[in-house]
Amino acid sequence: MAKKSVEARQKKREELVAKFAEKRAALKAAGEWAALDQLPKNSSGVRLRNRCQLTGRPRGYMRHFGISRNQFRDMALQGKIPGVTKASW
Repeated sequence: MAKKSVEARQKKREELVAKFAEKRAALKAAGEWAALDQLPKNSSGVRLRNRCQLTGRPRGYMRHFGISRNQFRDMALQGKIPGVTKASW
């Protein structure tokens, strides 16, 4: 489990990105680099990090499922992910 402060920071960044996305896109299209520099740094989309929805783990993230590899494996073995089975040959 990630620390609650890390998860809160990520949530705050997501809100800022959503809030300033339109303004940021307009400034980029116009080439207003000085005005773009005045926006909050955390409003940039590159500051977001993909995290597991269950544990908050930042590494081993599987984009298609939205969870980390560890949680994916556990859920697949328990049969909680439809259509996913353990390979055997």
